[in-house]
Amino acid sequence: MNRLLKSAAAIACGLCLSPLNASAQGWPSEYEGVMLQGFYWDSFDASQWTKLESEADDMAPYFKLIWVPQSAYCGGKSMGYNDLYWFSNYNSSFGTEQELRSMIGTFKKKGIGTIADVVINHRGTVKNWFDFPEETYKGKTYKMTAADVCAGDDKGKAAEEAKKQGVSLSANYDTGEDWDGMRDLDHNSANVQNCVKAYLDLLLNDLGYAGVRYDMTKGYAGRFTGLYNKAADPTYSVGEYFDGNKTNVINWLNATKVDDKIMSAAFDFPIRYSMRDAANNGNWSKLANGGLATDVVYKRYAVTFLENHDTEKRSDADQDPIRKDTLAANAYMLAMPGTPCVFYKHWTDCKQDIKNMILVRYIAGIHNESRWSCTENSAKRYVVTTTGKNMKLRAAVGTTANAYTPTDDGWALAAEGYHWRYFLPTSAETVFPSLPSGEYYNGPTVTLRAISTAKDAQIVYTTDGTAPTATSAKATNGAKIALPDGKCTLKAALLVNGKVGTIVTRTYSVHKFEAYNIAVYVNTDNVGWTNCYFWTWGGDDTHAPANKKWPGDNVTTPTEKNGKKWYSKQFKINTPTDYVNFVFAKSSSVQTADVTGIKANAYFEIQNQKDAQGHYLLKNVTADQPTAIIDIAANAAPATTTVVATDGRTVRRFKSAVSAAEAVDGLAAGIYIVNGKKILVR
Repeated sequence: MNRLLKSAAAIACGLCLSPLNASAQGWPSEYEGVMLQGFYWDSFDASQWTKLESEADDMAPYFKLIWVPQSAYCGGKSMGYNDLYWFSNYNSSFGTEQELRSMIGTFKKKGIGTIADVVINHRGTVKNWFDFPEETYKGKTYKMTAADVCAGDDKGKAAEEAKKQGVSLSANYDTGEDWDGMRDLDHNSANVQNCVKAYLDLLLNDLGYAGVRYDMTKGYAGRFTGLYNKAADPTYSVGEYFDGNKTNVINWLNATKVDDKIMSAAFDFPIRYSMRDAANNGNWSKLANGGLATDVVYKRYAVTFLENHDTEKRSDADQDPIRKDTLAANAYMLAMPGTPCVFYKHWTDCKQDIKNMILVRYIAGIHNESRWSCTENSAKRYVVTTTGKNMKLRAAVGTTANAYTPTDDGWALAAEGYHWRYFLPTSAETVFPSLPSGEYYNGPTVTLRAISTAKDAQIVYTTDGTAPTATSAKATNGAKIALPDGKCTLKAALLVNGKVGTIVTRTYSVHKFEAYNIAVYVNTDNVGWTNCYFWTWGGDDTHAPANKKWPGDNVTTPTEKNGKKWYSKQFKINTPTDYVNFVFAKSSSVQTADVTGIKANAYFEIQNQKDAQGHYLLKNVTADQPTAIIDIAANAAPATTTVVATDGRTVRRFKSAVSAAEAVDGLAAGIYIVNGKKILVR
């Protein structure tokens, strides 16, 4: 019986086989980490290197890897898939080379490895079809020519152009799928291979990436991934073999072998389509279709995902999105073997639930080769039990998941959300608070769950950061505790037979929030505009202009303020994470560069200089404007602390005196008045 048949038979019989080729390369064995895809399509503001770096502390307890966009310059604003420079220019649409190195370094210090997006199926050129950039790395010059382009590229159009220019393409045809639009590289070329190997060396050993994600691996034979990884030796390698047929993905994995060892993991498209069909159709039995992660032979090499930048719904194309029940689908993915890769939008939109899912996964010690079994399978509910290094985890997902309680003894509810529930063995002997560490608003409550074999187990806890003792405040399983405003450290433990168990800690920052209005002002004196269009987007998607056609809403009447004339519009910030992005324009063909992430009153002056794309630059002059708050008496020893925006709106009010730094902690960039003193948040 061949390996695939053995694998299928094992699944059908509920048996567990040892993983194939335990010494294989490509992805660590029994790997417990979770990965984050740190971008989505057109996430130019959300995925700036500086912004991702600023989130490292929040990410570190949950993610061991983060996959970021292709980081070199592509000739203009780009997500990076029209790659151009490999060695010499790392000032991309997401930030400068210095910011990139800083981000990678910060992640590394926090225990997070950064995964590079590597696009080597095709490559862009500077001006014409074949003028690849000439670059130097470690004293050696690297340059591709027309002879490095596959014969037959662009369905023969490249050959026609080569004939016009008097140059020749490679004699080798593409070893994978042709892709129109850029030059498909001939990976049989020694020059291409040398360039790719040097490129990987730069990414891993100079910039400091921990691993690589290969784009569009259907475009060239799998053996080349093996060849490159043999030379580069990345700890983590995953290929995008975009195919829902498990056999085809397995064939690609086997094609990467060197010395009979698989050299890369693969994104688990088959299980992604199983999760899509289950969620979108409300038929959770479709999870039984599985994928690489449910295959006892190949699950080590499965990087599971629910959504990515190619499948998500976009404004200009429907793509192939998960339309509902993303929480339940994520709960299934995070309870299963394979290495889960969480989509950035799901992380930011559903952070509380996903944090709890990952925490329970880590408590159980689930890894990419964990054994699992299906405990219940119906259209309305799918239940799995997965065995980790520490204990088992039981997950129920689907329409009736929240009504599920295990019929076998020895389980306790650990965490739950819409259409999902996680259970741990009562032998875990721990407390699980319902709110993970993080920032919360407007009087949140945390539910304390006791996971214990002792029926009379109590919970002891403190909210001041001190270790709980047998005489501390007590709660029973399921008790709700209101969190105070400001910073709060919850420590909780089981109390059984007078003994305090292992202490669980959560840190919270609690603020008050009410929706508020902001105004954005634009001065055009430097460029002589007599009107200003506002093109707006971002945040909670309520900020689109009334005129949906570019360049948006035209403001023709300026307001005189602080001795200058300003074109202005007002916007409402609806949630703590809401913001507005802008492009200002004179007409459909004359515009400024983007302004992103605005959450407070802001003033901009259009400069008489342009960027590389011909867009006018802007200067943020908000800090130069006089505050709208006057005659505020500063109390030398205030009994309370109040934070006021420059438009007179109270942003926060603390019941006790706190430092200015604590008062503005977590607020958007801008100017605030804290007990009468102006504070600038950068």
